Parts: sequence; C-alpha cells; structure tokens
Amino acid sequence: MASKKKIAKPRLLIFIVAYNAATTLEVVLNRIPHALAAHFDIEVLVIDDASADDTFQIGHRIVKSGAFPFKLHVIANPVNQGYGGNQKIGYHFAVQDGFDFVALVHGDGQYAPECLPELMAPLVAGDSDLVLGSRMIHRMDAIKGGMPLYKFVGNRILTTVQNWLLRSHLAEFHTGYRIYSIDTLSRIPFHLNSNDFHFDTEILIQCLVAKRRITELPIPTYYGDEISRVNGMAYAKNVILTSIQARMQEYALLYDPKFDCAPEETKTSHYGVKFGYLSPHTFAFEAAKEGNRVLDMGCAGGGVANALMEKGCEVTAVDIEPLIEGVSVSKFIEHDLEQGPPAVIDQPFDLMLLLDVLEHLSEPEIFLQKMRAQARSGPDLKVVASTGNIAFILTRLLHLFGMFNYGKRGILDITHKRLFTFGTFRRLFRQAGYEILEIRGVPMPFPEVFGDNVLSRFLLATNLFMIRLSRSIFAYQIVLIARPLPTLKYLLNVAVKEADLRVVSDSTIESTAPEKVASPKSLGERRGSY
Repeated sequence: MASKKKIAKPRLLIFIVAYNAATTLEVVLNRIPHALAAHFDIEVLVIDDASADDTFQIGHRIVKSGAFPFKLHVIANPVNQGYGGNQKIGYHFAVQDGFDFVALVHGDGQYAPECLPELMAPLVAGDSDLVLGSRMIHRMDAIKGGMPLYKFVGNRILTTVQNWLLRSHLAEFHTGYRIYSIDTLSRIPFHLNSNDFHFDTEILIQCLVAKRRITELPIPTYYGDEISRVNGMAYAKNVILTSIQARMQEYALLYDPKFDCAPEETKTSHYGVKFGYLSPHTFAFEAAKEGNRVLDMGCAGGGVANALMEKGCEVTAVDIEPLIEGVSVSKFIEHDLEQGPPAVIDQPFDLMLLLDVLEHLSEPEIFLQKMRAQARSGPDLKVVASTGNIAFILTRLLHLFGMFNYGKRGILDITHKRLFTFGTFRRLFRQAGYEILEIRGVPMPFPEVFGDNVLSRFLLATNLFMIRLSRSIFAYQIVLIARPLPTLKYLLNVAVKEADLRVVSDSTIESTAPEKVASPKSLGERRGSY
C-alpha cells in the first residue's frame, strides 16, 4: 500500500526585535505557544540591535542549551540600525529564506506572544495579507492595561488624522504587533523606508497603497517598567508628514519611490480625459469644428480623439501606446514622437493637437520646426498645444522650502524632459516659426482631486479669478493656439515665381506699349497691394 505524501506545513518566522532586552527576552521566548508547531514549521529570529546589555549573550545561551522547542537564530547588529532598520533586516531574512509568514514581536514583552494562534488565523484562511494586533478595538482595555493617558490620547489623535489623510478606517496605526504574508513583503519596497520608529507607519501606508487586505484583531495591552525610547513629538511629526506626503503623491504633487507600489492592474500610462471644466481637453474640443480633419499627436489612449469623433471630426490619432478599449478614431498610427513628427503630417489637416506632449520630448524646438516644415500648411491650419506651468504658485512654494520633487503625473511628471513657463512656452513656438493666436491659463484640475462637487467648483472658480490677476503665478497649465508661418523655402519659391510672373508681365507691356512708363503713383499702388 502506497504511503500518503506528507503535506508541508506553512513556514512561520517569529521575528523578535530586541534592544537592551536582557531582562525580558527569555520570558518572551518562553511565552511563544508550543501549539503553533502543530500547524506551522516554526523558526524564531532574534536580532540584537547593538544593545548595551547582555541581550545577545542571553539569546545565544538559549541557543546553546538546546532546550528551546523551535529552531532559534540569534544574530547581532554591530552598529545600531534603529527600530526600522532592524525590521528591514529581519524581513529580508524572511523573504530570502522562503518563509510564508513573518510575525513581528517586541523583545520587551509589550505584545503577548500567546495571541499568535488567533492572529495567524485570517492569514492561514487566505482572508488577509496583514494582521494587526490592535489595542484600540476595545479602547478602554488599553487604559486598563496600563497605557499612559498621554500615549492613549496621542494614539487616538494620530490615528484619526492619518485615517482622514489616507482615507483608511483603521482602529490603530501605531501597534507594533504585526504579521505579514511574505507575498505582501515581496510586493512593497520596505527597504526604502526610514530606520526610525515611523517605519511602522511607512510600511502600513505601503500596504494600503498596494491594496493589501488588512485585518485588525484585539490584543491585550501590557505596559511594564520598560523604558520608552520614542521621542513622542518627533514621532508624531514624522508620521503626520509621512501621511501627508503619501496623500500628496496620490495627487501627483510629490513623488517618493517607496510609495510607488500600487498594483500593476491599477496603474495606467494614460492621463485621464478632463471634460466638464476648463482644461486643455475642453479647450481643444471647443477649437475643433464639425467636419474638421484633426491630427491628435500623443493621444494618450484616445479619449479626446474619441470625443472629437463624436463631434463629427475626422481624427487621426498618434501615440507610442495603443488606444484604450472602446475608443474609435478614423485612423491610428503607432509612432514614437521622440523620433519626430509622423509621416502622415504632410496630409491636409485643419487642426493639430499637442496636448501635454512637448514636455516629454528631448528637443521640442526641433520637433516644432520639423512639423512646420513637413506640414501641408494653409491659412486655416491651427495647432493647439498645452503644458504644465512650472511657475504655478504651489510649485513655487514647494521650491521655496527646497522641494523639487517629481511625481507620477502633474507639472513635475517624472517622464518630463522639459519644463515651461508662459514666457518660455510662447518663445518656443515663436522661435520655431509660429504665430501665437491665443494663449490662456488653465486652473488646477480640482475635480480630479476632490470629485465633481461643490468644493471643486468653488476652488475652480477661485483659481480662475486668481488667473485673471496673474496667470503666470496661478495657472496650473498653459494652453495656446498657434498658426505655422510660411517657411523660408516656401517664401523663396513664392518670390521666384513672382519674379517670373513680373518678367512675363513686363515683356507683355513692353511689346504692346513700349512708350508708356509707369508713374511713381502707380508703382506706389503696386507696392501697397503686395
């Protein structure tokens, strides 16, 4: 009879951060429930963070005794890495060695190891990616467990503010009792986080951004005579600033790679179409007339092109990436504008669009010159172009405080190669041989930030009023309409043809009326009609 194949148990690493924990470490280790071994392949990792006491020696003695029921690793940082830095090393150990889960336990005994079986349950069931042992689900239990009142109040205030900033609904942001799936740690750049105590806030925000499933379960609160090494005011400042930074990154006002961990399926390389309020998209839509032949270069998925098709225009769309699903255009051309204008530009068009395109090109001057030379220009051909205004008031203020941070979108998009003000954008077109017919300032896209509501409408109206006072300061974007002027080649050809016509005309005049000489008055009339 064939023997049944033994099913491997999930591997759980119990990771204990320890600093000057000589009096508590052995007690914490002994409190780990032996029953966990029935369901998990258990290993325990203790990292002594350059303690000034005998933390490492006590841990090493337990390893040598052989009496500890689980495989125990005790290692030591020769230089103190900080609370966050110590966690980074432990999580790297867990990922590198192929564990399934890692539970963070503090060496001072503040978080009860006895709760591990209950905390593991949602992870094992596949219902969660991160479990937080929270002291604030039953809030008064925290006070009963000895949490100082100032810490209780501070915890509640900080968690409330962070929930508001991050649009989350956690009972507590500041628990140090956490169990992560290794899949979760593999998806977030925790190695980029701070080495300080607000590492816990940063990794929790990363999990929120990454759309990881978070479960909170109640745990008992225990405060002994351990020494708190957290500077409360500095910690509060760091967690609030970190939360603000993450929210601002969502609005493309700042960028930090540690928060760039959203799931791939939620990311898009296309900018959203902005209709319903003054934007480059509405500006272009209004500039196009029914029946116009439109060339949309850098169509970004084709949202504007699709709207122009519905208006009755004939639209040729150009982009390096394909159109988004459901978009319909007359013709789509896959082309990298970094290589210059598309060949189709020599076809007759009434309107050419360059919406948020030129700032992505290495040499926008050369691109515009080639476009002017290759386009089949006529007196009715117009170009609509837009770009971000680097002199926008909010960007100026950030610069004032030393912040020049690129983002995933917005004025300082990380893919931008050039930055413009009203003056430099106007000069770009004039020097490339275009006559500027209109240039306007566009407000910040508040509906994209706050939704289409009364607040957004009020902010848009306020921004538009401020733009009337100073568009160079208060305009979020710049949009213009330009007309390509005749090239020197064209003007030379016209001059040569005109000369030929005049020679023929003069010959005819001489053969029919050689005695007649043009008067000064008739010459003046001819020059005036030129």
